[in-house]
Amino acid sequence: MIDKQYDVLYIGNYTKDTILSPTGTRYVDGGAVNYAAHAAVRLGLRVAVVTHLAKEDSRVVDKFMESGIDCYATFTPFSTLMRLEYPTTNPDIRNLSVEHTAGTITRDEVTHLNAKSAVIGSSLRGEVGLDVIQACKAKGMLVAADMQGYVRVLENDQLLYRPWDEMQEVLSYLDFLKSDMVEAEFLTGETDVLRAAQYYANMGPREIVLTHKDGVLILADGKPYEYTFHPTQLIGRSGRGDTCLGSYVAMRSSKDPQEAGKWAAAVTSLKMEKVGPFDRTMDEVEALIKSRYNHGSV
Repeated sequence: MIDKQYDVLYIGNYTKDTILSPTGTRYVDGGAVNYAAHAAVRLGLRVAVVTHLAKEDSRVVDKFMESGIDCYATFTPFSTLMRLEYPTTNPDIRNLSVEHTAGTITRDEVTHLNAKSAVIGSSLRGEVGLDVIQACKAKGMLVAADMQGYVRVLENDQLLYRPWDEMQEVLSYLDFLKSDMVEAEFLTGETDVLRAAQYYANMGPREIVLTHKDGVLILADGKPYEYTFHPTQLIGRSGRGDTCLGSYVAMRSSKDPQEAGKWAAAVTSLKMEKVGPFDRTMDEVEALIKSRYNHGSV
C-alpha cells in the first residue's frame, strides 16, 4: 500500500533512442517520462514515474532513484527501441521508427498512487490508454497528456500519423494538453499556432501547451502567452516537448499560467543545449528568465 503523496506522476515507457542528425549519431536514454521527471525534480517537486523497460536498462531506474524520483517500473522483454532521424536543421522535421515496444501501461499500475497531477507521456498509440486517464481523474488528479502518444501509430516499424477516433472523448478528460505544431496541423487542420490551440481548447482541455520550432504558446482560459526558446546551441532537440510539458505542469502547482510558461520556456531552452534530460540548476533557470523573459522568480 502506497501512502506517499507526489506533486506530479509521470506515466509512459522509457525509450532507448538512436538519434541521427546533421551533427552525427547519438545513443540516448529517452522517453517523455525520462525528460519530464528529471526536469520536475530539478525544480524541487516530489516526483514519481510509472514506466516499462527491459531489465538490461535498469540503470535508468537507478538514475531516477539517485535523482530523488520514485520509479514504479515493470520489466518487460524489450525496452521501446526508437530511431529518430533529423534530416535537416529544422527540429520539427523528423522521421521515427520503432523496432520493439515495452507494451501497454494499465490502470492497475497507477491506482495505488496519489499525486496532485499526472502527465501522460507516451510514444505511440496503445501505450497508455483512456483507462489510465480515467483512473487518475478518479483519484482527483489534474491530468495532462501529450498528443504524440495518440496520433502516432506503429505500422511495420514506422511511426506514422493516423486519425484518432477517441480524440473527443480523451480530450474531454484533460486539464492540460500538449502538442507540437506538426501534430496539431494533422489533428486540427490548422496551420496557425493560436487557431490550432483554440481548436484543442474547444474540445475540453483548460490549458494548451503548443510547441513549435521557435518556442511555445500557452493558451490558458482563453488567454494566449507566447515565449521564444533561447538555446545557445541546438544539440538536444529530442525531448523538447517532453521537457516543456513536464516543467509547465510542475510549475503550475505554484504559479499561474503566464509564470509557469516562462519557466517552461527557460527550462526547455537550457535542456536543448545538451543531449539527455535537463540537468541545470534553479539559479541558471532564473538567470535565463531575467535575461530573456524579463522576470525572475516570484
